[in-house]
Amino acid sequence: MKLKQIVLSIENAPERLYEVTNALGEAGINLRALNLVDTGEFGQLRLLVSDVATARRLLMEMQMPAFITEVVAAEIPDAPKSLADLLRLLKDTGVYPSNMYAFHGTSPGKAVMIFRFSDNDKAIEILQQQGVTLLDAKAFGILESGK
Repeated sequence: MKLKQIVLSIENAPERLYEVTNALGEAGINLRALNLVDTGEFGQLRLLVSDVATARRLLMEMQMPAFITEVVAAEIPDAPKSLADLLRLLKDTGVYPSNMYAFHGTSPGKAVMIFRFSDNDKAIEILQQQGVTLLDAKAFGILESGK
């Protein structure tokens, strides 16, 4: 139930984000989710892409060190307090999100939260026990290996 996410630091300049997204697009790689955080002179770019191995290899060839982290995608109701309710399930377990981002889901009335937890495996176990729908690579149309 974990997804592979590409993380890289890019110069905080408009052309750098263009270079990354254009190169991925030219290689036929679709963006599934994206999060860019301003950290001063550099931005932290997190990507879920259709072909993880190819995207990482391409970015490394562009002299943009990219590393892979694992994240968890949870589908929640697109309604007030849904995120708080999900976080309530975790708050007393010692598991907390170290970063997260969201997008409006493809299922009617649903949103998708992408989390990197302090302990992804424990978070998955807790969320599954509570009946939270977790999305896998297939749900995103993501090829995670070089196959």
